[in-house]
Amino acid sequence: MGRYLRWQAVIAILGIALLAALLRYTAYNFTSVTVPDRGGELVEGMAGNPQFLNPLLSQYNQVDGVLASLLFNGLTRLDERGNVVPDLAETMTISPDGLTYDFKLRSGLYWHDGMPVTANDVLHTVKTMQAEDFPGMAWLSALWREVEVTAPEGPEGSTVRFQLKQPFAPFIDYTTIGLLPAHLWQDVPTADLMSSQYNTRPVGTGPFLIDNITATEARLKTNPTYHGTAPFLDGVTIRFYPDHQSLMPAYERGEIDAISWLWPEDMAKTSELEDLQLFSAPISGYTVVYLNHQNPNTPFFKDAAVRRALLYGLDRQRLIDAVLQGQGLVAHSPIMPYSWAYDSEVPRYDYDPETARQLLDQAGWVDSDGDGVRDREGVKLAFVLLGKDKAKLDAISAMWADIGVQAEPQAVSLPGLTADFLAPRAFDAALVDWELSGDPDPYPLWHSTQAKTGQNYSGWESRRADEAIERARSLPDHESRIPYYKDFQRIFSEEAPSLLLYYPVYTYGIRNKVRDAQMGPLNTPGDRYRSIANWYIVTKRVTVGSAGAQRTAVPIPTRATEQSSGVLDTSGK
Repeated sequence: MGRYLRWQAVIAILGIALLAALLRYTAYNFTSVTVPDRGGELVEGMAGNPQFLNPLLSQYNQVDGVLASLLFNGLTRLDERGNVVPDLAETMTISPDGLTYDFKLRSGLYWHDGMPVTANDVLHTVKTMQAEDFPGMAWLSALWREVEVTAPEGPEGSTVRFQLKQPFAPFIDYTTIGLLPAHLWQDVPTADLMSSQYNTRPVGTGPFLIDNITATEARLKTNPTYHGTAPFLDGVTIRFYPDHQSLMPAYERGEIDAISWLWPEDMAKTSELEDLQLFSAPISGYTVVYLNHQNPNTPFFKDAAVRRALLYGLDRQRLIDAVLQGQGLVAHSPIMPYSWAYDSEVPRYDYDPETARQLLDQAGWVDSDGDGVRDREGVKLAFVLLGKDKAKLDAISAMWADIGVQAEPQAVSLPGLTADFLAPRAFDAALVDWELSGDPDPYPLWHSTQAKTGQNYSGWESRRADEAIERARSLPDHESRIPYYKDFQRIFSEEAPSLLLYYPVYTYGIRNKVRDAQMGPLNTPGDRYRSIANWYIVTKRVTVGSAGAQRTAVPIPTRATEQSSGVLDTSGK
C-alpha cells in the first residue's frame, strides 16, 4: 500500500512538472499583445460656425476649411513639405512645355452616396469656378478661366486634361481643390451656389461623411467606400463654440476631447492638465511688419538702411518667448523653411541694437533735440504701427524706442485693418499675419504689379526681384526654379522691404485616450488630420505566435503606404 502511494506521488509530481513545462513552452511561443481596434469617437471643439461645407467656398471660413478637409478630396493634395502628391488622381503627366496636364483618376472611386466618381465631376467643378457669376473667391475664378478642361475619354471616363495658355508652375497647386459631385450639383445654377442645401448636407469622397449637423455640432461617421486607409475611429464630432476662450473650459468640463488650436495664452494652463497631449508644428505662413514705401508721411521707409536698422532693432526671439509663449520660429525668408525652394543660407538679421544705431547714424538720423526720437532735416523718425494684437504692438514699439525710433501702437480689428488701412494703402506700418500654403510663388505678395491694388501692401518695387519671380513661375520643375527663388530670397534679405518676424507654430491639444496621433508641418489647419487614419481609442488583445507563426493582429495602416501607388510624372513621355 505504501509503495502504491509513493508511485502516485511520483506520477503527480511528474504531471505537475510536465504541465509547467508545457505552460512555459506556450508562453514562449505565443504571447498576447494589445493592438488598435475599430471604434470610438473623437469630439473636438472649434471656435466659430460652419457656413458653406463646400470646397469651392470654404476659403471664407476656417471652420468650413477644416470640415472640408475631412469630407472632400481633390485630384491631388499637399504633403508636409508643400509638394503636390496624388489623391483622387492615380497619375499625372505634365508636358515638357508646361502647358498640358493629364490626370487619370483612380479606379473604384465613389461619392458618399455610392455614385462613381468620373471625369464629369472634374469638368463640372472647374466649369463652376469658371462661370462669370461664380460667388467664390475672385482669384480662384480668374485662375481657372485661363484653363481649358476636357475629358479625352468622354465625361464618364477617368482621364482629364488641363490646357494652359502659358506656362504657370503654381497651377498644379490649384488641382488640390475638392471636387463636387456633378450628379447633384449640375442642376444648381452657379449664382445659387451659396444658397444650396448641399452646403449643409455635403456629399464628398473624404474619409468621413456627414451624419448630422446642427447649429452646435457636426457629427461625422466613417466613409465605408473611402479610397484610402480606413480610419480606426467610428466618427468625429466637431462642436462649435462662440469664441476661442470657450474651448479650454469646455475641455475641463469633459465636453470635448480635443482643442482645435491652442493659442499662446492657453499654454500656461496646459501644464496643469495631465491628460492633455500637445502636438506642435509650424503652419505655413508668417507674421510681417509692412512698411509703406508709398506713404508721403513715411519717406524714410524708402531707405533700405532705415529698414535694415529697424530689423536689427527687433529681438524677435524675445518677442516669441515672452508674448507668444514660444509659439513661433524666427523668420528669415518669405519662403517657408521646410519648402523645397527655401534657401538655408539666406543672410540673416540677428538682434543687434548697436548695429541698428550705427546704420541710423550713418543715414543721418540722430536725436538732435534730445527728446529720445531720432530726426533728420526736421522730420521725426516716428510713425503709427497698426495691428490687431496690442501685446505684440507694445513689445515691438518698446524695442524700437530703445534705438531712438518712435512707433505709436494702435490696435484695430482684423476686418478694419484690411478694409480701412491695407487695401487703400492708408497706413504707415502694419503688423499682419499671413496664412500661405502650397507653391512658394511670392508673386501675389511681392511682385511690383501687386503694389497698387494687389497684396503687395508695402508698395515695394524691385526689377531684380520681379525678374526672379517671373522666371521661376514659368518653369515646370522644382530644380530649374530653385536658383531663381534663391535669387529672390537674397534680394529680399538685402533690401528688407518689410520686416519678417516669425513663422507661427500651431499647437493641437488632444486627450490622451486618443493614441498614435501625430502632426507634421501644416499647410492649413485642416492638415492636422493628415494622419487621422492611424488615430485610435479602442484596443484589443490578440495572440501572436513566434517562430514564423502568422501574426493575427491587423497591422496599423499608414496613408503613406496607401498612396504609394500614385505617380507624378513631369517628363511628358
